[in-house]
Amino acid sequence: MSDGPRRLARMTYEEVAAACASGKGVVLMPVGSVEPHGPHLPLGTDTTISEVACERAASMLAADGLEVVLAPSLPYGVTDYARGFAGAVGVPEGALVAFLGAIVSRLVDDGWAHVCVVNNHLEPAHDAAVRASIGGLPKGRASVACPLTRRWGRTLSDEFKRGDCHAGRYETSLVLAAGEPVGDVRGELPSLGISLAEAIRQGKSTFAEIGMDRAYTGAPSEATREEGDAMYAKLAEMIATEVREGLVAR
Repeated sequence: MSDGPRRLARMTYEEVAAACASGKGVVLMPVGSVEPHGPHLPLGTDTTISEVACERAASMLAADGLEVVLAPSLPYGVTDYARGFAGAVGVPEGALVAFLGAIVSRLVDDGWAHVCVVNNHLEPAHDAAVRASIGGLPKGRASVACPLTRRWGRTLSDEFKRGDCHAGRYETSLVLAAGEPVGDVRGELPSLGISLAEAIRQGKSTFAEIGMDRAYTGAPSEATREEGDAMYAKLAEMIATEVREGLVAR
């Protein structure tokens, strides 16, 4: 990632106190997962997407006069659908609610004007846990930015909207635009028109059961860096809007 936004972990406690006292301090917290994303993408793909989207949103929010800080990422999440594949390191839903909730609550207690949890791991139980983690906080103090909602999902690519986007063209494009490694094997992977979203609605509960034998669906061979940049612009707008609306709601 670039050196653009300030990093919470690199700040002193006095710098944090000053940012909070300004009334304009905003924290973006990337959330992701450690799980297989086909034979061509890293296990940390979801976390990388959240991190880069936060970086790009930070410059948009800074233009509003806000002091934007990136919190350390939370790279572990609920990964039940990937069970049976090597590299699927998940946590129970309750553990994520408690752990993430404690972190966000402490940030709010410190005096940050708003904390936005940015999630790009789209497993339904994971999304539910992320949202539950901020459920008891005062109005406008915290939000979740995630493209799983219709409001934001409909702004993204056709593949994303169809639901055949796990490690497909959509996510592979984002990883390319992030400058992260993508395996050459992606050019040899056949397109799979398996809608993960539809399979979940049908009650299927694992990648293997869905027919994602290599932990991907969609068309990774069609991915481009240009499409990734275009998708990051949409994700950054999603984050910036959630923060702006949260600040207004306080």
